[in-house]
Amino acid sequence: MATGTGPQARTTSGPDPAAHGVHAPSRAAVPARHLRTDRWWLAPAATAAGLFAFVVYSTWRAFSGADYYAEPYVSPFYSPCVAQNCVPMKSGANWEIFGAWWGLSPALLILIFPLGFRLTCYYYRKAYYRGFWASPPACAVPEPRAKYTGETRFPLILQNLHRYFFYFAVIVAGILTYDTVLGFRDEHGRWGHMGLGTLVLLINIVLIWAYTLSCHSCRHIVGGRLKHFSRHPVRYRLWGWVSSLNARHMALAWASLVSVALADFYVYLVASGAFDDPRFF
Repeated sequence: MATGTGPQARTTSGPDPAAHGVHAPSRAAVPARHLRTDRWWLAPAATAAGLFAFVVYSTWRAFSGADYYAEPYVSPFYSPCVAQNCVPMKSGANWEIFGAWWGLSPALLILIFPLGFRLTCYYYRKAYYRGFWASPPACAVPEPRAKYTGETRFPLILQNLHRYFFYFAVIVAGILTYDTVLGFRDEHGRWGHMGLGTLVLLINIVLIWAYTLSCHSCRHIVGGRLKHFSRHPVRYRLWGWVSSLNARHMALAWASLVSVALADFYVYLVASGAFDDPRFF
């Protein structure tokens, strides 16, 4: 049986499988999927391309298991090196927590923590949800799925582990800071060295710390669960600083993603003998 008249009349003979989302009875009967006339698909396409390029590069480097150490530089993909099959490092970055039974690349033992932090990051969720899953692909463009369950079911419910990955990310950033400090020593262990690699690692760790501290979880840890900021002036001041970084979280996410790849690539070029590290002093 039909109700109403004209082209917008709806039938009540049975449930309409499309009567939800933008086609719900409470929404205006707009025949077009969306009314955007700009090139809205460029942003998610560029995001997908950028993330895909990083995934391809990082996968290659993570499985290569070679050319990740050139005294005094160590790739951020391989630090800390916790496998017995790590190349000997004069800097003492070999921890050898895992014995000889681990035959794969040592990077696979440590990358799970910074990658887990980034994959569950609020901004990166938005990036790959839109870029790869079209959920939704852009503002005012509905997703192509009939049902959306959010992050309440497996596997997306694992996104709630982000706050725990944050603590591991802080530890890894601290270790990379130590590696950067060692970059000011020469191959003989004398301080006062500075090469192009030192500058590359320094810029990388600054961006990694900025991205890590701009995290929403960090902002909540610093200033969350407080009823009166006036009674906690130190935490309020720290919360203000973190909030300023948090406003730039997207830019810092991309900048640190590019910098960590460039830092690894630079160490790879030096370690593989492509060129010698230029030294300033």
